[in-house]
Amino acid sequence: MLSKTTTINILKNPTKSDWIEQAINNLDTILLDHSHCERKAASVALNLMFHYSSNAMLVRKLTAIAQEELEHFEQVNQWLDKKNIPLGPLSSPPYGAKLKSKICKKEPQRLLDSLLIAALIEARSHERLGLLGNHCPDQELAKFYRSLMASEARHYGIYWILADNYFEKEVVQKRLEELSIIESEILDTLHPEPRIHS
Repeated sequence: MLSKTTTINILKNPTKSDWIEQAINNLDTILLDHSHCERKAASVALNLMFHYSSNAMLVRKLTAIAQEELEHFEQVNQWLDKKNIPLGPLSSPPYGAKLKSKICKKEPQRLLDSLLIAALIEARSHERLGLLGNHCPDQELAKFYRSLMASEARHYGIYWILADNYFEKEVVQKRLEELSIIESEILDTLHPEPRIHS
């Protein structure tokens, strides 16, 4: 029996039990996709740093995130080695592309959308790594997933705080509400290929 999931504060809906079942039945694929996710998360932080290089607070905060995401990338790759899973390509689920398509092309809205979408992705990662930590039959791997949860929570908090720092709170809350609805709608139908964000 799968335990009831709880909603992370900025997510509209919790992950459904069908994702948990799909993930647990395809742990090798999920682990490989997790490697891709950590690399992409580092890339998001780096790209924002380069694009907004004059924003000192943003650069400082995202430098730390990029470094930590790369550390996690290496840790996940060590798990791939341990389980003899080759590091190779995987098709991406529609989740990230659909969220990024909602980013406004004009500034300053582009910065706000980029920060809030990064926050939502990190929040969903936090939730799903926790679910893997609770349900993974491999206890050592489950412990590893749980060990990453605090940093994922910290990351989504940093992106959210940066948005609050650069924009009025009312503007941030209104846009976060809109984007969080879209994020949950994207995940409403389970993607047929097992992924962290399927």
